[in-house]
Amino acid sequence: MAEEASKRALVLLAPGAEEMETVITVDVLRRAKLEVVLAGLESADPITCSRNVVLVPDMALAAAQASGPFDVLVLPGGAGGAAALRDSATLTAALTCLSLSLLAAATTVLAKHNIGAGKRATSHPGVADDVRSHFQYSEDRVVVDGNLITSRGPGTTMEFALAIVRHLLGEAAVQTVAPPMIMYPGQA
Repeated sequence: MAEEASKRALVLLAPGAEEMETVITVDVLRRAKLEVVLAGLESADPITCSRNVVLVPDMALAAAQASGPFDVLVLPGGAGGAAALRDSATLTAALTCLSLSLLAAATTVLAKHNIGAGKRATSHPGVADDVRSHFQYSEDRVVVDGNLITSRGPGTTMEFALAIVRHLLGEAAVQTVAPPMIMYPGQA
């Protein structure tokens, strides 16, 4: 029997991104054996995140697009990172040509690009009023509605990443990845 092709994730990194949302998501997805590309929004140069942690992308978004396709696009939040993604013409162009089965993203970015209107979603409490009219808003920690996954912030990132794993690889993959990380009971 032929081995199934590996699932691929594109995690987009912008200046001011929330480093926990970026690093934890990349880590969990790689533990689950997804092929993860961490792409810089505009380049592959080191990017300073919200707490002055500097991360180095694997490549720029343009190079990542050329290496596609991807099964999921992850757009980490963080006030500065979400604003950079929200206002990016580069991301706008990428969203029109990326073929994805799943989008896991900051809700302010989705609302700006008119993605997911009417779907269930959640966000950081600080931007809830900005996105309530676009979504069926929830205060759940992580919300999955079809091919859209959203979460509330850094403290929900582990659950968010596991929701991506669950969606792409199934519950068995979650139960393989979560126990060695010593998750809180019920968090996986």
